[in-house]
Amino acid sequence: MDNQEKLLKAIRTQLPKTASVIEEIATVLNISYDASHRRVSQKSKFSIEETILLCKHFSLSMDLLFTDNSKVIVEKTSEIHSLTDMDKYFKESAAKLEYFKNTSNAKMYYSAKDIPLFHTIGGTLLSKFKLYVWLNLLAGTQQEDTFENFTPNRSLMEDSMKLKTVYENIEVHEIWNDTTINSSLQQIYYYYQAGLLSATNARLLCEDLKEIIQKVEERCCNKNSRFYLYYNELLILNNNVLVTAPEKQSLFVPYTMLGYFITNDKDTCSNTKTFFENQIKNSKSLNQSGTRDRKIFFNRALQKINLYSQRIDNELDLSL
Repeated sequence: MDNQEKLLKAIRTQLPKTASVIEEIATVLNISYDASHRRVSQKSKFSIEETILLCKHFSLSMDLLFTDNSKVIVEKTSEIHSLTDMDKYFKESAAKLEYFKNTSNAKMYYSAKDIPLFHTIGGTLLSKFKLYVWLNLLAGTQQEDTFENFTPNRSLMEDSMKLKTVYENIEVHEIWNDTTINSSLQQIYYYYQAGLLSATNARLLCEDLKEIIQKVEERCCNKNSRFYLYYNELLILNNNVLVTAPEKQSLFVPYTMLGYFITNDKDTCSNTKTFFENQIKNSKSLNQSGTRDRKIFFNRALQKINLYSQRIDNELDLSL
């Protein structure tokens, strides 16, 4: 198989079965139907510039196509250094997932090292606090302003909600363990101790966390829900996210708190899906567990939140 044939074969795998390869290539390269037909029939060759353009458009790795299968091409999410950057991040992330929102049989697999951001997006105090924490940690500057003085713009809240809408319209499989809520609790406690978060708001944030845990439990108990939660005691979770549909798959691999490398490479996504499915087999389904097992998991999480809330109250009492 020569290089042009390899490229055409890879492009065909990216297209729906009903799509015309000739028309797709003509559109991408901005050439006539006849010129595209000559390339597809291999009567003429793609130029280097055309090959690069096609590989970029179809997210194909030239290394993978023309050498071996040890390399894949990845995109990455926008870097975040300001509220404007964060707004752009949510807008672009929602756009990348929009395809799956409108596709039947789309599924998301999430290895939840932290509470998935989809649970914290919304009009709650916790959603505002998460934006505050993310911006502080990603901006690279020491934050002196308090949480109470932090005001995210309206467009940021609206664009983050678009991302949540995608999440709510597909089938979701999340793997949690007993440490999944730890970072959120530690963030609340850290900013309280630093004097950047009031005790009143720290308590309210703990209540918001409880509400998230309770809502997750309710979704597990709802037989009509498309949300599936699994508890794994041994797996080291990493916030990897895989989104699948019959014609497309995307893998999101974290490299910073909100930064992700993204690949649509078919083999990589397929192998990741197999890995997720194997981990799910070795996890406890909290949807199908009995009441006792499910309550043990969620009660442990609620008890941990209460512990942090009591720690804040105790420190406040000592300071009076």
